[in-house]
Amino acid sequence: YLNWLDDILQIRKTANPVLSTKEYDFKIYDNPTEMMDAIIEKNRIANKARVTAGYCWDWNSKSDIHKMDIVMPQFNFKKQWNLGSDGMLWIVGEDSVNQIGCIHTCQGLELDYVGVIVGPDIIYRNGKILVDPSKRSKNDRSVFGYKKLMNQNPDGTRDILRSIIKNTYRTLMTRGMKGCYVYFVDQELSNLF
Repeated sequence: YLNWLDDILQIRKTANPVLSTKEYDFKIYDNPTEMMDAIIEKNRIANKARVTAGYCWDWNSKSDIHKMDIVMPQFNFKKQWNLGSDGMLWIVGEDSVNQIGCIHTCQGLELDYVGVIVGPDIIYRNGKILVDPSKRSKNDRSVFGYKKLMNQNPDGTRDILRSIIKNTYRTLMTRGMKGCYVYFVDQELSNLF
């Protein structure tokens, strides 16, 4: 799975261009609500399933707990990022299955199943995985200051941004030890996977 993921994300070429889902439960959803429902169902087994997302939505609920963060009206999908008060405990909190974790709250932690919302910061066009840091939230410090760096060193900055964004999704998609369920904002990237 890890080699296949590196290959399909064009992080590095591997000898695993095809994934066998016999030993690992990998599913693609056309609707984030359906993916969320599947993760909630898996969570009933052992409280070890959560949904994560690329940091493409602002953390509005941090200052107002009544606001929603990740909103996709076409799917009637409205969720908040994980509570700031939970910190790394978000991954085991009883009600946290109804929230969305980001790279900063789940890095280095493992679940049985992970759901991943792949945001608009990564797309697939003409055989290439492309990244767009402008689609990241202004709250995401990992790409902060990239516009200034682009003026100073465009090629080097593009390489760094590609690495940050691709590795964000690699990390999110490897938190589930038994399975990974994914919703892609970009339909062409969904088709590739």
